[in-house]
Amino acid sequence: MDAKVLLLIIGMMLVTYIPRMMPLAILSRINISKGVLNWLSYVPVAVLSALLAPEILLKDGQLAINLANTYLIAAIPCFMAGIYTKNIFLTVVTGMVSVVLLNQF
Repeated sequence: MDAKVLLLIIGMMLVTYIPRMMPLAILSRINISKGVLNWLSYVPVAVLSALLAPEILLKDGQLAINLANTYLIAAIPCFMAGIYTKNIFLTVVTGMVSVVLLNQF
């Protein structure tokens, strides 16, 4: 293997590894208040919402809150499955089945 390629691979490894380990190394040495930990517990939900909302609400770059938007209609049983079962696997399966069924009809 060429030395440049090996150096490039090592550099990419460091660029990936360091940003992931720095917060762990720094935050493991300090006490974080309960309020901050409580606030941080909302981050995954906020990120997931930010990723899913455009996929569900937009169709061809336009806001589509209507019955023609199959993703929006499929999100309803998916949301209900998540609320009632609190089972991520069942929620994902419900969403997938809903989208498939709505696209068939």
